[in-house]
Amino acid sequence: MSDYDPQELEARWRERWAETGRYEADPADAPDDEETTFITVPYPYPSGGMHIGHARTYTVPDVYARYRRQQGDNVLFPMGWHVTGTPIIGAVERLKKGEETQLSVLKDTYNVPEDTLEELETPMGFARHFIEQHYKQGMKSLGLSVDWRREFTTNDDRYSKFITWQYETLKDRGLLEKGLHPVKYCTNERQPVTTHDLLEGETAEYQEYTLVRFSFERDGETVVAPMATLRPETVHGVTNAYIDPDAEYVVADVNGESWFVSAEAAEKLRLQAYEVAVHETVSGEELVGARVTNPITDDEVLVLPASFVDADNATGVVMSVPAHSPDDFVALQEAKADTERLQQYGIDPAEVTAIDPIPILEIEDYGEIPAQVAVESRGIESSDDPALAEATKELYNTEFHSGAMLDMYGEYSGEIVEDIRDQFRDDYRDSGAFDTMYEFSEEVICRCGGDVVVAEQDTWFLRYNDEAWKAKTKEVVDGMDAIPENTRGEYDHTIDWLNEWPCIRNYGLGTRLPWDTDFVIEPLSDSTIYMSYYTVAHRLQDVPVDELSREFFDTLFYGAEATDDPDERALELREEWDYWYPVNYRFSANDLISNHLTFYLFHHAELFDQPNWPQGIVVMGMGLLEGEKMSSSKGHVVLPGTAIEKYGADTVRFFLLNSAEPWQDYDWRDDQVESVRNQLDRFWNRAQELINGPEGDEELTHIDHWLLSKLQDTVESVTESMETSETRSASQAAFYGFEENLRWYRRRTDTERPGARWTLRKVLETRLRLLAPFVPFMANELHEQLTGTAAEDAPWPDVDESLIRPDVELQERQIERLTDDVHDIVGVTETDPDVVRVYVAADWKREVFDVVARQRLAARQTPSDDVADAGDDVGAVMGRVMQNPDLREKGNEVNQLVQDLVDVTRGQDDDSVDAMAEMDEYATYEETTEFLAREFDADVELYVEGEDAYDPGDRASAAVPFRPAIHIE
Repeated sequence: MSDYDPQELEARWRERWAETGRYEADPADAPDDEETTFITVPYPYPSGGMHIGHARTYTVPDVYARYRRQQGDNVLFPMGWHVTGTPIIGAVERLKKGEETQLSVLKDTYNVPEDTLEELETPMGFARHFIEQHYKQGMKSLGLSVDWRREFTTNDDRYSKFITWQYETLKDRGLLEKGLHPVKYCTNERQPVTTHDLLEGETAEYQEYTLVRFSFERDGETVVAPMATLRPETVHGVTNAYIDPDAEYVVADVNGESWFVSAEAAEKLRLQAYEVAVHETVSGEELVGARVTNPITDDEVLVLPASFVDADNATGVVMSVPAHSPDDFVALQEAKADTERLQQYGIDPAEVTAIDPIPILEIEDYGEIPAQVAVESRGIESSDDPALAEATKELYNTEFHSGAMLDMYGEYSGEIVEDIRDQFRDDYRDSGAFDTMYEFSEEVICRCGGDVVVAEQDTWFLRYNDEAWKAKTKEVVDGMDAIPENTRGEYDHTIDWLNEWPCIRNYGLGTRLPWDTDFVIEPLSDSTIYMSYYTVAHRLQDVPVDELSREFFDTLFYGAEATDDPDERALELREEWDYWYPVNYRFSANDLISNHLTFYLFHHAELFDQPNWPQGIVVMGMGLLEGEKMSSSKGHVVLPGTAIEKYGADTVRFFLLNSAEPWQDYDWRDDQVESVRNQLDRFWNRAQELINGPEGDEELTHIDHWLLSKLQDTVESVTESMETSETRSASQAAFYGFEENLRWYRRRTDTERPGARWTLRKVLETRLRLLAPFVPFMANELHEQLTGTAAEDAPWPDVDESLIRPDVELQERQIERLTDDVHDIVGVTETDPDVVRVYVAADWKREVFDVVARQRLAARQTPSDDVADAGDDVGAVMGRVMQNPDLREKGNEVNQLVQDLVDVTRGQDDDSVDAMAEMDEYATYEETTEFLAREFDADVELYVEGEDAYDPGDRASAAVPFRPAIHIE
């Protein structure tokens, strides 16, 4: 028997797959009636190395691909490389500057040799290193069944021709427009960025702030001090303002007016299409103690110093509405108490003490000053109290949905905030009292390390707000498999809120915008239909780049009638595209539903006909490492190569696949991975014992039939789980679940019997085929040793109906239950039994059970709901029992028994009840007395209740059908 050596074994199989081109899929290989399966996963972005989280991302679809091949499908599972955009460029620049963090990540985390670093100093040199030395090597080590002939990068000339066709087509269809639009803008790279370019703030949303144009006099000139708010309707309740006295502010000409804003705000306003010229830099202290005029009420309010004001946020000057903002209410109380600081800035404390909250709306249960009630009811006394944020959120939400405006709002008085906020804002914006500014909901940082702000740019954008396009995309969602099903609504939600999407940037890798080559199509916009490119990528290499015209791709994707002079080469390629398309399943991250995955659906809906729309999407959760989020920059990652070298690829795969379902988060823990390795060791050793021993013969006993019947249950459950990509459920059933059956089988029988050896070899062969998608190296090797054929080349097991034995499974279940009951009694009584006595229920009790079973049969055969319910109806059963005079004489004893037996059958399926009705309980236990004697090292005596049974413990009367009584001596 050979020891399990995964490194040696796996190296042999990798070499064999590569030499034979095992996973290279072509239409010519397939018979006309063969099914095809096309599976894709987001191509990696090689701005760094591959870690164990990526390994799981690519292994899950590989399992499904392998499963479909065993089901007889011709399967295409391709891979490409996404290099579009600036992250790789940024990484190269950080490398060339010798940034310590970047060098540490490269050398310490991803093991880049010192003498190789120079090769990484060009963007594609950097990308190629991580493609070849990390991702591709890691994927091959994991045994991914990828057709490597079809790989490409998004910087390839031919791919750019394909993207050019896509965007020219969308532009001609009116789904691309140019205009001002808010975009994420990196202040370091000085260009727009998208979600994939971000280090922090990936989920940040645009927030449209209203700028309330407060003003004051400065050197004889009116200066605007705009204050940003998300609640413009509260302007009547402003009592004071705040500014950071130590921050840097500017006086600038903004659209021909003099404005007082933070230095950061001036730059943001400039990026948001305001004309800004800074004239003077000042400190915030200049405005402290000044009075500014409210543009709506003409009231003058005092500006107070406040260190909590963030000059980086919005304009850096904040208005205060203490009647309706718990934050502002507490801040005002603290300002009133800090007389020393007020005096420091020349402010009369009495003037601040005199500031009272001004209520502007009313809501039930909050009194005249809602913020005061919200604060005091929670016992909040400090702005540091964590409960303040909750109080603010709750009050804001309540006021928005049910707050009624007071009389001071004129035509808006009595109206609910929710109903009038937008109109109120628009009216005063039109009158010149308000302006607009955008901010993010949280801090946003680019991968290059630069701050990301909202900018308005004249840019090309995709019109995802087009109603016809939205409707067509919802049709795609309606027709596809969403796994898990509860994600379907997330696609519809994203489709609903998506608006225009800027699709270009100023520079970076990728495809130039065809009609304006100063711009590059951004990463999320050039990765929406690349799945179709996979189908012909390897064959496009034979077509000169300059001949890949728009007409060529029109012919390829729309047929001969799409152009006046169709290219024959395109028509040939169309056959392969048509053979593979559509994508059957795309496996992707759950957080990509809000962008990439929904973009994928949009573009397929528009560019292809319904038969070629995506058929299904499986989403995946995130990975943790020892309970914490993985982080390349902190070195908190596990590299697949390191894990495979230590444990073997099958162990890595098996842990990643059975620790959680694909859409659930998982946690890589070394001790648990080590446990998986040990379990695979044991599996290998037991398999070797069978393979190297005699084959046995088909002289089967009861327990052999039981194991083969349980095997059919496993085949059925694993297959059902694989159909819905429940890789954890499938692998658990095929491996761990069935090991429970084998443990019982080994207890019950002599495994060296010829019939047992034949049974165990049959079971091993089937299980290896079930496990082949999960542990392909081990499963192939063992199956080939056992049968001469690799497991992946053997068909997926079908349920063998002839081996299903409900009667045998029931009998064995009863034996196992009896064994467990005896163990429980021994454990509780702490005895070492000499004799175990088992009492089977008396015949009359069996007669009562037969009535219960007939009642179930009557309920099943009668369409009436009332009768069907009577299957578990004690009264209905008693009615039948009392028709038997002998049973009627037993009175209350029968009544209790009926209740017990209805409980026994409740929840059982009809086949099980039928099997129970046919089962000879005494014969079942009689066959197992030898096993029980061996199990407990005791004599076993079997009796029928009442038939002169020896009953020294007076236990026999407690026997119930299928619940024998037990006495231990």
